[in-house]
Amino acid sequence: MKTSALKNTLRSGLLAVVIATAAIFGSVSKTQAQTVKNIVLVHGAFADGSGWKALYSILTKKGYHVTIVQNPLSSLEDDAAATKVVLDNQDGPTILVGHSWGGVVITEAGNHPKVAGLVYVAAFQPDNAETALQWFQTAPPAPENGVLPPNDKGIVYYDKAKFHAGFAGDLSVEEADFMYASQGAFAAKCFVSPITHAAWRDKPAYGIVATEDKSINPEIERAMYKRSNTKVTEIKGSHVVFMSQPEAVAKVIIAAAENASKGK
Repeated sequence: MKTSALKNTLRSGLLAVVIATAAIFGSVSKTQAQTVKNIVLVHGAFADGSGWKALYSILTKKGYHVTIVQNPLSSLEDDAAATKVVLDNQDGPTILVGHSWGGVVITEAGNHPKVAGLVYVAAFQPDNAETALQWFQTAPPAPENGVLPPNDKGIVYYDKAKFHAGFAGDLSVEEADFMYASQGAFAAKCFVSPITHAAWRDKPAYGIVATEDKSINPEIERAMYKRSNTKVTEIKGSHVVFMSQPEAVAKVIIAAAENASKGK
């Protein structure tokens, strides 16, 4: 091959590589700049997905695509797997929201590649090798707290006599009674299951402190969020602040989505 022909071939090859590389980086940039419109909500212990209804209505009316995970509450692995199944079905970047025990679940499941940000709503936020129980024991429980010891099958329930005051003090008695009746069977082993890789170490995190929380001491929430440099919002409300103050909670989730859309 002549020298000039060889040079032309090399130039053509180099040009092709440059074009391909630009296309790849252009695709990555487009993905990173994609508007976040997917929200996945993960409930905690002593509850089910029905508690998210008011928040669902607010977010969907604002144009968000909202999906609610129904946790089996049988183990951290099972709950994380159920959350990942929902994340697999999202059509783009997603904000993952967890309440209470659901905070442990999103800490584990939030490593999913579609998760663009995490929102902890009066939730546990353990680090690697930590458990929810470790954090629960770092401050004395409120007198209203009604978490019962495990029964003979290893299931933990919330005391019916304390459910309203301890879990949902700013809801009506009727709403609290329905929540009690619909609570899932929560396996005690969930409380002692350690995190393998804390997603908040790699993803933007937002935390809501429920200042009137009688199930998780608000000081525990503050300590966890401070340790992880989570962006904190304090909202006056019970443990189910997402039900009693859905507009305020929605603002935090929307801010997380908008910041993720801007690459923050």
